[in-house]
Amino acid sequence: MSWDDDFDADERGGPRAARERATGWQVVRRVAAYAGVVVGVVALVVGAVVAVNLVGTATNPGGFAAPSADGPHVAMPPTIVQPEQTSEPEVLDQETPAEEEPAADEESTDLSGAVPLAAALPLIDAEWAGQVAAATDIPERALAAYALAHIVVASEDPECGVDWATVAAIGSIESGHGSHDGRTIDEAGNVQPAIIGRALDGNGVARIADTDGGALDGDATWDRAVGPMQFIPSTWAKWASDGDGDGVADPNQIDDAALTTANYLCASGSMTTPEGWRAAVYSYNHDNDYVDKVAKVAQRYAEAAA
Repeated sequence: MSWDDDFDADERGGPRAARERATGWQVVRRVAAYAGVVVGVVALVVGAVVAVNLVGTATNPGGFAAPSADGPHVAMPPTIVQPEQTSEPEVLDQETPAEEEPAADEESTDLSGAVPLAAALPLIDAEWAGQVAAATDIPERALAAYALAHIVVASEDPECGVDWATVAAIGSIESGHGSHDGRTIDEAGNVQPAIIGRALDGNGVARIADTDGGALDGDATWDRAVGPMQFIPSTWAKWASDGDGDGVADPNQIDDAALTTANYLCASGSMTTPEGWRAAVYSYNHDNDYVDKVAKVAQRYAEAAA
């Protein structure tokens, strides 16, 4: 019987009370059925949310949708004391012919185990560099550049808290520590050949018109990321740092690129908290997935070096 039929029968004078009771029970039953369905759906939704949160917590201790742990906070790398000149420079005997070249300095210190940097800069302890390079699979020349950046910034901006493992993680992601597509880093820290990224022409990448006349990237139409840390010319122009003390800031020189990276990260504020660390790396690349990846790689380096 339809609801319309029931209504019509009432209007024709049928036994209204009995019909109302029957209709009332039908309403109760239907309401109860609907309520059961609603309760069931709610229970399923709640169960799904709880399950997803449990899975998220298992894979991310911070909880579902919580940011990954921040980067490492590793100790400052050890350095060695450079030898000081303890005697006056030797004066050639007056009888020595002017055209005769003095003999090679046989007493010069062998720095083959340390990075050949300017005399005013610290030298990374060769034993530490060798051990950490072997443990992390970071090329020793690149590792020394990351370590130097850590030391220099810790001296100039102790409140920042940037460390070599974070800089190394960025170097790994950006260019494989300068090894992208078969490149190598020579003893002076120059990446050979230079690393030049794709044109930032808006085709699947950011659209950035040329800002330096092609001086750094060889492209006078579009900007391209340059060097082992992949700086675009406009960013390099603002933050370029001379990491090897030769008076020139070159994005393709690993010491310069690593120190510039550290200084750029510190510009966002202190990196000593999870929030501060993530904000700094996010400023380098506005992508939370990128930040998570840097954190993962940096933590792996820190654990391997411990």
